[in-house]
Amino acid sequence: MFDLIIIGSGPAGLSAAVYAKRAGLNMLIIEKNPVSGGQIIDTYEVDNYLGIPGVNGFDLAMKFREHADKLGAEFADGIVTGIEKLQGENGKTVFKVNTENASYETRTVVIAAGAHHSKLGIPGEEEYIGKGVSYCATCDGAFYKGKVAAVNGGGDVAVEDAIFLARFCEKVYLIHRRDELRAAKILQDELFGLPNVEVIWDSVVQEIKGEDKVTTLRVKNLKENTDSDLNVDGIFVAIGIHPTTESFANIVECDENGYIIAGEDCATNVPGIFAAGDCRKKRLRQIVTSVADGANAVTAAQDYLIL
Repeated sequence: MFDLIIIGSGPAGLSAAVYAKRAGLNMLIIEKNPVSGGQIIDTYEVDNYLGIPGVNGFDLAMKFREHADKLGAEFADGIVTGIEKLQGENGKTVFKVNTENASYETRTVVIAAGAHHSKLGIPGEEEYIGKGVSYCATCDGAFYKGKVAAVNGGGDVAVEDAIFLARFCEKVYLIHRRDELRAAKILQDELFGLPNVEVIWDSVVQEIKGEDKVTTLRVKNLKENTDSDLNVDGIFVAIGIHPTTESFANIVECDENGYIIAGEDCATNVPGIFAAGDCRKKRLRQIVTSVADGANAVTAAQDYLIL
């Protein structure tokens, strides 16, 4: 029987592990990937994490893992398939965390399963992730100061990204497959008023090309059935992000997009289960907020355990 099981080994999960070990909790962290760190392991450079500007994403992930290892955090490999409620001693609920190969019992759970970005699925995308292909303008946009960037998408996030990038990029292209945007009108009005933003309508990116980094996008106009090359320094893909919460939707409350509903204390609607990081419903999803969530979730779990 564990005091705490943490599901996920991204920044939120590893932060939770550090705080749990420092609190003397008997804990286990379950990770599905062979390398800890979550999405940041694919990030070429992180420049907005306080005190460590310009750090390589993989190196930062390894620092997080090393910190947890140094404190003696216990790890297990596995894909969590669900959580069950069980009747424990003195009538207090305990939880059974099931993976495809094993099951574990615990008094509390921190779900830090993260989220994943929708991808274009085109040639060059995987090759240039972190080398000109990004899924987070607020994370990586500052690297494109004075450069040319493209945003792929037509919803609120894509338009917000284009507006954000226009503050410091020389030129921003917004590439959308339709002839009108899905974003809120107030965002569209702001976008259309920016002199350094150009919308490329009725078009899709077919291929991302480059050498050591992105240099060119192959773009197809769907109405005219023509192809052209667009010279850019980077592309931001904003066609959707999905929380990795499918295995937990039957036990904790989620919003219409699948994000787990939990407050700043990270407590869900189920006493003893907490949510941290990108899978939690919140305004900003970045490394710093995930690390903070991990700390808050364990603090709340401690309070729950002593009740």
